[in-house]
Amino acid sequence: MHRIYLERGQLNVEMIGRGVAWLDTGTPESLIEASTFIHAIEKRQGLKIGCPEEVALQQGFLSPDEYRASVSQLPNCSYRTYCESLLRS
Repeated sequence: MHRIYLERGQLNVEMIGRGVAWLDTGTPESLIEASTFIHAIEKRQGLKIGCPEEVALQQGFLSPDEYRASVSQLPNCSYRTYCESLLRS
């Protein structure tokens, strides 16, 4: 099926570089495996994977004040604590 899309010019293919993990979450088992993998990486590195607030701050889409206001709307949880810690570092 992919070959047909590629032949029609309707598929773009890119090589995934070293250090990138592709996680298939199409089954309940693979979703659990992906979740376990993400949890392990975040715990070991002390960083969140997929934190849109962090990216928006780093890319200048949000000022520190806008970021602070956005984060203040999050529920009290470890994710909010992580986001708040970024302004202290």
